[in-house]
Amino acid sequence: MALPMRKEEPRYNYADYLEWPEGERWEIIEGVPYNMSPAPTYKHQFFVGEIYRQLANYLLGKPCIPFIAPCDVILPEAGENEEDAETVVQPDIMVICDRTKITKRGCVGAPDMVIEILSPSTAAKDQNVKKALYERVGVREFWLVSPDKNIVTIYLRNENGKFNLPKTYDAEDKPTVNILPDLTIDLALVFAEME
Repeated sequence: MALPMRKEEPRYNYADYLEWPEGERWEIIEGVPYNMSPAPTYKHQFFVGEIYRQLANYLLGKPCIPFIAPCDVILPEAGENEEDAETVVQPDIMVICDRTKITKRGCVGAPDMVIEILSPSTAAKDQNVKKALYERVGVREFWLVSPDKNIVTIYLRNENGKFNLPKTYDAEDKPTVNILPDLTIDLALVFAEME
């Protein structure tokens, strides 16, 4: 007896994404769309802003450039053009050191560093799906910031192309940015109490 065929879910690519309504934020990971609403909380935005400020101040006049969401990262597979890419993400913060990856649409290829601020609606995706994606495409340094726990978990790419076991830091720490070894991020400022 033959088993019933499972209906295949539709797959989407960057060309589809470009046709979706403006004002909505979406990511596509391996053809699967993820809605990015609701809007981030004020705490999320404060953390993004403070980390970005520290990165941007350090990188002023240097070759690497920090970006803040929303900014598309288009990740085509080998031999695939941008429009056919089935993976487009919008990291909260990223640093790109190879300026040839920067286009009028965003970044084509893996950023050197990605930082995601965890929120209840995206935490599972960020910690699992996006972590695996960033490892696979060659992100050199990946930070997960937990606003509820006031910790940062840092993954570094090793010589085998995999992320090392993570290191965790709290508000007392000043972790070094591995791709920018002269820079530390002051987590006391990131996790400062807000009124």
